Amino acid sequence: MSAAPWFKNWFNSPYYHQLYFHRDVAEAAAFIDRLITHLQPLPASEMLDVACGKGRHSILLAAKGFNVTGIDISEDSIKEAKVHERENLQFYLHDMRLPFWINYFDYAFNFFTSFGYFATRREHDNSIRTIAQSLKPGGIFVLDYLNVHYAEDHLVHISEKKVDDVNYYITKWLDETHFYKKIVVEDDETDEPMEYIEKVAKFSLGDFTDMFAYQGLQIQEVFGDYQFNSYDVKKSPRLLMIARKV
Repeated sequence: MSAAPWFKNWFNSPYYHQLYFHRDVAEAAAFIDRLITHLQPLPASEMLDVACGKGRHSILLAAKGFNVTGIDISEDSIKEAKVHERENLQFYLHDMRLPFWINYFDYAFNFFTSFGYFATRREHDNSIRTIAQSLKPGGIFVLDYLNVHYAEDHLVHISEKKVDDVNYYITKWLDETHFYKKIVVEDDETDEPMEYIEKVAKFSLGDFTDMFAYQGLQIQEVFGDYQFNSYDVKKSPRLLMIARKV
């Protein structure tokens, strides 16, 4: 029997959230404000947050009056997210590779490089299919991914970070198809260091254009950062794509 994929254990770890989301809440709120100002969704629009984690962005969207549904593969994350549920905010444990609600949502979001984790292209195609099928005709999908070309040029191979007395030792490398990150966690509360390895696919704008088109999604706009500046293949840190279901 094969071992669980790396993201199953890592995303259920409290260290994952401590390392990546121990940040100023205002940063996420500012991005959501800019996104909503740009998209101009109608009041009470139905929104799907794919790979929602503990619901950080979902909560912000629901606070603006939209009807928000969050899905994630991490049991622990969904358990915590459900604490925030209310009439216009629900969370479900769900694998994005599998179908979800069909022709239901006006908008779907996938934030913070919450994609590219699976072993095969088919699994990624299935995930895009799930999202495309979940949208109503004319619905909008926003995918926020790392810019492969920028990441290659700015890779920091070795770094350290300390958060709340927990030490993180991070080693990064790459090959032709993936970025890798080894994270060694030293916590006085545990008997020995823990080790996790991330693996993220090198999907370019061209790759996403093809994947989207195959599922009936057409890219409308591309931005290069959370301030919605124009995308530059070499200079932009992010690949922020807005697509419409045709």
